Amino acid sequence: MKIDPYHHKERYLKWKEKVKDGIPETSEINSKLILKYLYDMEKGLNVGIAGGKGSRSYNRLNCLKDKMLFFCRKFKSVYGIDNILEIPEDRLIEFFSDMKNGHLKKDNKQDYKATDSFVRVYRAFWHWWMKVNQKQGREIKDITNELETDAEKPDWVYMSEEQIKKLCENAKYEYRVLIMFLFDTGIRAPTELVNVKVSDLYNNCKELQIREETSKTFGRRIKLMISSELIKDYIKNKNLQQEDYLFKVSPAIVNKYLKRLSKRVFGDKESSAGAKYSELTMYDFRHNSCCYWLPRYKSESALKYRFGWKRSDKIHYYSELLGMKDTISQEDMLIDVTKTDIEKELEKTKRENTLIRDEMTNMQNQMSKILELVSRIGVRIETAHE
Repeated sequence: MKIDPYHHKERYLKWKEKVKDGIPETSEINSKLILKYLYDMEKGLNVGIAGGKGSRSYNRLNCLKDKMLFFCRKFKSVYGIDNILEIPEDRLIEFFSDMKNGHLKKDNKQDYKATDSFVRVYRAFWHWWMKVNQKQGREIKDITNELETDAEKPDWVYMSEEQIKKLCENAKYEYRVLIMFLFDTGIRAPTELVNVKVSDLYNNCKELQIREETSKTFGRRIKLMISSELIKDYIKNKNLQQEDYLFKVSPAIVNKYLKRLSKRVFGDKESSAGAKYSELTMYDFRHNSCCYWLPRYKSESALKYRFGWKRSDKIHYYSELLGMKDTISQEDMLIDVTKTDIEKELEKTKRENTLIRDEMTNMQNQMSKILELVSRIGVRIETAHE
């Protein structure tokens, strides 16, 4: 069984039961549209080509539900539109532009973040609507073509290896183990983290198996190079058994503790990746782990395997090349052929030096024998004179 730390399935099914006779906080037309759209996404019907086939996860369904209800509220309050299908193309472009540049604010007067995710949801909804109508012989214009979907990189908390160690030194025991495990593995937290069992550790806690069914992308077996001994002692101290989960944590509680701890240790200043230290979360350790392992892995494919990535662009996305330095050496400047020739010359020189040393040793032995013989002859001459 896979643990869902955010209870996506439970939340969605509870909401679905609540609105089975209609969504109370929106117009009747919007209610019918949203429920029909979500039903199709549950079943994998009329999905867009870009989105991939198959039913959508409960995580995705909750995301679609929340953002569609958001569009209903905002289109009504900003433009007086009761039907989300009736917003003109120019108004739609204006709406998302205002969200991005800060003209349109949240209810708490703060700016919207990751506005590209809102654009992608409305675009997916509109493409679903186009497909539904196409099956009935009606062509619907795509009004989402000119919407900007470039992803906005969120800020995160960057920490050097020394800062990670300092954070651990000031953390409670359980959190110290958790921090080093997150930093070492780069595991997705909390989704992959909370599903790790003691039985997933191998070779005396030196290797971790992230199971296929608990991973967002693919299962993988990675080496624990930093936290192995800590984990071994932690299992012993907690008396954990093979089928026990390694970290039974609440994401909200852990993140609250990390924010307080980081602020106490580093203050409320901004880190190199844009976010303040007081905003530290479990997921930031995935970023920091990437920064740590990037210069240490010789193969890009091996690094992608460790982190469960299929695309190379994730490496830059997560690291932003923070903490990197120029490591090229004079030896790296030698091309393979030149390097091979030099190695051959060095081997030849070594052999010649060995021969010379052997000859010198023989000469020294001969000189010792001559000196000994001369010494004996000298003694005999002195004796004869006496």
